[in-house]
Amino acid sequence: MFRAFLLGALVAASVVPAMAADVARGEARVTTIFDHPLPSVPGKSLRGVLVEYGPGGSSPPHTHAASAFITATVIEGAVRSRINDGPEKVFRVGESFVEMPGDHHGVSANASDVEPSKLLAVFVVDTADRVLTTPDRP
Repeated sequence: MFRAFLLGALVAASVVPAMAADVARGEARVTTIFDHPLPSVPGKSLRGVLVEYGPGGSSPPHTHAASAFITATVIEGAVRSRINDGPEKVFRVGESFVEMPGDHHGVSANASDVEPSKLLAVFVVDTADRVLTTPDRP
């Protein structure tokens, strides 16, 4: 059931960007594309977030809501990622990574300086958590 839902979300995510303007070089755009309470898990929701990177684009280092378990799948291009003190890795279309509650996302960036990239991040999160991402303080 979850696999079918995730597949549907990936298809939906691949349609949404076709309607949106391209993301500028060096920029990132984050769009919530679904938000559904989980009927079998009171107080939890499933949220889908489309992250689009223009060529050379990135997000600042950040953490997520303390309750958030996240699986992210690259749906276009390639994305560089580093979680906590782990190694920086490049993920390509169809590859996924996971963030556990409390993880620090030190690197999240387009792996290309010439092509855009996109990923779909699916959050299982406390329904009351409205702020999903908090950038590090300088």
